[in-house]
Amino acid sequence: MYINDKSVSVVIPCYKVTKHIQKVISLIPSFVDHIICVDDRCPENSGQFIKENVSDPRLIVLFNEENKGVGGAVMRGFQYVVDNDLSDIVVKIDGDGQMDPGLISSFLDPIVVGDADYTKGNRFYNPKDVAQMPKIRMIGNVGLGFCNKFSSGYWNVFDPTNGYLAVTSYTLSQLNFSVIHNRYFFETDMLFNLHLIKAKVVDVPMKATYADEVSNLSVGHSLLTFGFLHLRNAFRRIFFEYYLRDFTLGSIALPVGLFLLTFGFIFGLHTWITNIAYNVITPAGTVMFSVLPIILGFQLILTFLYQDMISVPQKVITPRIRKISNKRK
Repeated sequence: MYINDKSVSVVIPCYKVTKHIQKVISLIPSFVDHIICVDDRCPENSGQFIKENVSDPRLIVLFNEENKGVGGAVMRGFQYVVDNDLSDIVVKIDGDGQMDPGLISSFLDPIVVGDADYTKGNRFYNPKDVAQMPKIRMIGNVGLGFCNKFSSGYWNVFDPTNGYLAVTSYTLSQLNFSVIHNRYFFETDMLFNLHLIKAKVVDVPMKATYADEVSNLSVGHSLLTFGFLHLRNAFRRIFFEYYLRDFTLGSIALPVGLFLLTFGFIFGLHTWITNIAYNVITPAGTVMFSVLPIILGFQLILTFLYQDMISVPQKVITPRIRKISNKRK
């Protein structure tokens, strides 16, 4: 065990990972109690391959009857842990060899000391590591990272597509898995749902390894598809947190700011086009009548963003986990 009377499970979604999965499992530290591999209807029969070639006694292999995507596979593992009260902390890593199992303890530390309910990897802490990241992935992750901050409400975290994470079983038990996205939007949709239950999320610096696998995720398609999903989540989160659950200064600042900004822009554009058509000089008063709402609207939106940024959950929701024991290896 890693901590006194507390156990740790590792969930690995398996889809076309037979080339790397044996090594990944062999590198998982001994303090991990259970290793749950979920065969997501893999065409390579990853689950059966693991059962036949890996003899680790900690191993549990689950099979999805149909392909549910990486999110669906991970949530199958999460649900298994929660339903069977299998462990207190769950770590998720991929089976393609990109995530170093040796970093698991780094993801557990903030949770063990009571500083987080959920930890996630961030490959953007070290400039040296960022320079080694494939440029197309870096551009896509940066763009999606800013969208993720606004839609999830976690302004303190980045690298939303990073799937290396750890979470308490208690936190998982508070989530409704049926509403979380099953496929590549899983990591960011998790953050959105975590914010709704006010879970504390902490970034963990890490270095990713890019091997010979080919990603099935198109950056262009991701920016378009994920962009829409981020807008949907942002609207839902703001409506729930600022109008249904509570009512704050931000609840007033956002709609008023958007109205003034829109009014000033439309009025100014309409006046400018009309005066050009009639070759008329726009009076200073008319210009101010357009500019002033834009300035005030922009300031009110900044007020809302400031309110949103300081509202990031700062307290853990998980009951206190006892200190690390000397059994850590």
